[in-house]
Amino acid sequence: MVVPREFCRPAFWLPLLVYLLYQVNARFGHFPLPLLLRAYLSDLLAMPVILTLALVVQRRWVHRRTSFILPDSWLLGAWLYISVWFELLLPLLSARHTGDFFDAVAYGLGTLFYRRFLNRPA
Repeated sequence: MVVPREFCRPAFWLPLLVYLLYQVNARFGHFPLPLLLRAYLSDLLAMPVILTLALVVQRRWVHRRTSFILPDSWLLGAWLYISVWFELLLPLLSARHTGDFFDAVAYGLGTLFYRRFLNRPA
């Protein structure tokens, strides 16, 4: 099986590996991290990973061409969808979740990172 080129880019692996290390630390290591990292790191790293997965699906199964990139309107839509769902609706549906405006900002910064470094033809 051939690994899609999108998964081989350092700009994809860096957020993914940092997120995995962050989760391992949170579950097992308990190494103290600054509050800003604990609060917003996973939100910042989520969008590059999610959007890369979406790009791979679009290229392989929908558009079937490696030159396809996600349009800016789709990036904006993905950011809005994730922000509204996780920061507005989910907190209304579950007491376990809380909404935070700065989480939406972190999703936006992650989306901009994706747009700049990952949303390119293969």
